Amino acid sequence: MKNAVFYHAGCPVCVAAEDMVAKAIDRSQYNLEVVHFAQSPDRIAGAEAVGVKSVPAMVLDDQVFHINFGASMADVKGS
Repeated sequence: MKNAVFYHAGCPVCVAAEDMVAKAIDRSQYNLEVVHFAQSPDRIAGAEAVGVKSVPAMVLDDQVFHINFGASMADVKGS
């Protein structure tokens, strides 16, 4: 099974995208993990390492897809 990771920061744009992605992704093909940076700030560096530049973002098999624009990673980190 393939992995999918949805990263977000909890903003309204991110939450709406999370709802859509959770309903749309084929769970028979992908294990979906949702990472909310306010709840898991230790995951920020890993997201940046795979190429996440803003949230919401989805990583499917190491390919980053930026969805809309909720916040930059600098905003997420508070810098």
